[in-house]
Amino acid sequence: MTESQSLSNFYSQVVNLLQSARTDVIRTINHRIVLTYFEIGRMIVEEEQNGKERAEYGKEILKGLSKFLSKEFGKGFSVDNLENMRKFYQAYKNSETVSRILLNENSETMFRIFNLSWSHYLKLIRIDDENERKFYEIESHKNNWSVRELQRQYDTTLYTRLSLSRDKEKIKELSEKGQIIEKPKDLIKDPYILEFLGLPEKSEYSESQFEQELVDKLEHFILELGNGFTFVARQKRISFDDKHFRIDLVFYNRILKSFVLIDLKIGELKHQDIGQMQMYVNYYDRKIRLEDENKTVGIILCQNKSESVVEFTLPENNEQIFASKYKTVLPSKEDFKLILNESKF
Repeated sequence: MTESQSLSNFYSQVVNLLQSARTDVIRTINHRIVLTYFEIGRMIVEEEQNGKERAEYGKEILKGLSKFLSKEFGKGFSVDNLENMRKFYQAYKNSETVSRILLNENSETMFRIFNLSWSHYLKLIRIDDENERKFYEIESHKNNWSVRELQRQYDTTLYTRLSLSRDKEKIKELSEKGQIIEKPKDLIKDPYILEFLGLPEKSEYSESQFEQELVDKLEHFILELGNGFTFVARQKRISFDDKHFRIDLVFYNRILKSFVLIDLKIGELKHQDIGQMQMYVNYYDRKIRLEDENKTVGIILCQNKSESVVEFTLPENNEQIFASKYKTVLPSKEDFKLILNESKF
């Protein structure tokens, strides 16, 4: 190694150290801010409860406290933000999850937050359903979601889409542990929301264009697919008996320890499409996967499908091949309700 290369390596190590320290400082500050805002919310609620005319007394507390704190500390203590702290405390004061409880120096039970910013919690406290709110909190922490990604996942009703194929016990588990992937069905969504592609909802594009857009926005697509996905190949060629076939997209899921093959279909799903995916899955199981890997999973993304065609084409004990609709625009709330009511795995 030359002297110049050695110095360059030294500089990089110092930069990495400083960047790591800066990240730790920001994380610590965020953690302390959120805990402090939780405590302020608690103090506001307790002070309100001392008032005889609670509604009016509460308004006066927020106005007076806002004026006092703004004079003392500057921005950040508007009446609206103090109201958010109050809501924050009320939303999380009864948290029973052991990992969220912390004993402070006075041995009083105090809320313990994940590594999320105040901006994350401003989004979370607007989710009325407690189980749904817990789910998005856990997933934001586990997947290091930005505030923008948290908003997107909520807008695309990730919790509801995952809940569709689960019984009551499994839905409760979502709110306690987040998304747990133990078998192929656990990672399947229906529909997949691909609004980040910027494509029209109608079939005004070809399957190759659709595939190219997914590859161009691969990071977004992997986020929509879920946890543990690694991209392997596109247009993967497999050959036998002088015949050649190409699988649109190949991924590997590190959690399931299995290959995941994805075929893209414009328009209505046909039984031939399912048969083709069955062939791809069989080939990978018999020729590609290793002994310590689990069976291959096949996902067909289509614009429309007949549940009966899927049901009667696949074997009754099917655990490998799934057909899901996709949407290239974010549906309205009304449309989403219709889509989710019609969907099943």
